[in-house]
Amino acid sequence: MITAYIALGSNLDDPLAQVRQAMAELERLEESALQAASSLYRSTPMGPADQPDYINAVVALQTGLAPHALLDTLQAIEQAHGRQRGAQRWGPRTLDLDVLLYGEETINDQRLTIPHPGISERAFVLFPLQEIVAPDFIIPGHGSLQELLPRVAADRPERLPDA
Repeated sequence: MITAYIALGSNLDDPLAQVRQAMAELERLEESALQAASSLYRSTPMGPADQPDYINAVVALQTGLAPHALLDTLQAIEQAHGRQRGAQRWGPRTLDLDVLLYGEETINDQRLTIPHPGISERAFVLFPLQEIVAPDFIIPGHGSLQELLPRVAADRPERLPDA
């Protein structure tokens, strides 16, 4: 079993419900167990500004699925939520599930890059991640979470009240 960290995001069709439902689905994932889930956060869109704010979270998933099998499973969940993969990069979406980290592995192929590209520059990923990892957590190839957080502090997402 490997610990994988998954980012969740949504800004269409009741984003709070989309992210909560996806967390529930990850909790029931085969060969896996949800270890921890961050709070929910609201963030401004990274891409085109003419779209709604995002709801984001990060989960730690203990899994026996290989990295590409995990990716396939996450993409199937996205599709079940009505995710439309289109030409607009960083456009609005019902659900986005990204493998941020898969143990300490580094992967870079046509389908999957781990650690996730841009992980070190995304406040909407780093702040939720810090809630569920040890203070000295290292992101392979990028440094410690504590070193990275100050670099994105200006973009800190809004933590939503627990509900």
